[in-house]
Amino acid sequence: MAGFWGKRKREQEAAQAAQDADLARRAEQALVAADERIRTAGDELAFAEAELGISLTKDLKAALESVKTHLREAFQLHQLNHDEIPDTDEELRTRNARIVQLCDWAEDLLDEKTSALAESVARVRQAPQIVAQVRKDAEALSARIPQTRSTIERLTSRYAESAMHQITASADEAEQLIAFATHGAEVSERRRAARQNEEANLALETATEATRRAGALLDAVEDFEIEALRAESTLAEVVADSRGDIIAARNAPKVLAVTTAVTELEQALDALSPAGTRNDPFAELTQLRTANTALDDAIAKAHYRAQNPLPTVAHVQHSLDDADRQLGVARGLISGHRGWIGADARTRFAEAERLRIDIPEMIAPEETREQAMAASRRVAQLAAEALQLAQRDIDSARPQQQGWGGDGWGGGRRGGGGGDIMGGIMGGLVIGSILDGIFD
Repeated sequence: MAGFWGKRKREQEAAQAAQDADLARRAEQALVAADERIRTAGDELAFAEAELGISLTKDLKAALESVKTHLREAFQLHQLNHDEIPDTDEELRTRNARIVQLCDWAEDLLDEKTSALAESVARVRQAPQIVAQVRKDAEALSARIPQTRSTIERLTSRYAESAMHQITASADEAEQLIAFATHGAEVSERRRAARQNEEANLALETATEATRRAGALLDAVEDFEIEALRAESTLAEVVADSRGDIIAARNAPKVLAVTTAVTELEQALDALSPAGTRNDPFAELTQLRTANTALDDAIAKAHYRAQNPLPTVAHVQHSLDDADRQLGVARGLISGHRGWIGADARTRFAEAERLRIDIPEMIAPEETREQAMAASRRVAQLAAEALQLAQRDIDSARPQQQGWGGDGWGGGRRGGGGGDIMGGIMGGLVIGSILDGIFD
């Protein structure tokens, strides 16, 4: 048996030694690779600064400095592994693992930062093509300006100023942006010729953005006409639906909310612009749809209330009084037997008291009165459950029958009359529930 365990231990030591050797080899390779990556990243930074300027390459420069600082730690650990002081296997293993970790982090960080600059460098190298595209886009957008002005004039004769304000100045703004884009392209070329690459890149980016915004403004005019026609079509459908709802409201329960909603919807219909006049289809659609929805909600609530009458304040207060009675009984029993009451009874009692706090404020408002009724009944239910669980805990904690019989204490009933007391308590709760049912 000793030979078996000795062989197994030697096999484990051999496996660990192989793993340690592989880790040491990986640490040396990672250290060499990371050092070389720092050198190449330095070259990339120099080229990027020449093409992009200092501000756009500051992240890569900061990352390179950070990597150099942390890689010095890796070289120091590697030196400790090969100095004249003997090291344990665990110390070598820990150092090599740290070297691998530092080198992997360094390469990942440099890859991230250099990749982020790749797009900017590519754009700079394609600057002549981008400038040409900006000029081409500016020319195409300029050709659309007259048509856009004509469209705005035509739409102005049809729609109110409140609707047109979002596109009235679109043609003028687009024309200004186009001029700015053309000027930005010229500035970019001059700056690049003067080897002021950072300013050249900024001018080119602003020129590209200006052409994009100009195109969006011109497109918005065409989109406005389409959306306005769609709004007019939808408005006609909502008008027909609203008139039908007003007729249907005659059969709804005669309550103040329905009457008010009908009046507001009729006012919204009367406020619509006459046919053939300039209107704001977006604002009119919003106002009419709001009034229409309000009437639908009022009718739905009225029908629901007709089928589910709202409980009176007195009825809810009676339910709350019954819940308070049951809470009081449970509180007295739990307070009198604190050391015997378990977690279940205490949890239900605490939840009942928590729910009880907010009920009084919910009784008077009609929108929360039903919630108050449900909450009071829930409080009563939790209090009853807490009472039953507390009695169960008390019964299980008391001595059994043999300790309370005629031999020792002259009685034949367990608990000294406790069962009769509990029966009276539960009977009172049942009576309270019956009285609550009378008011239902």
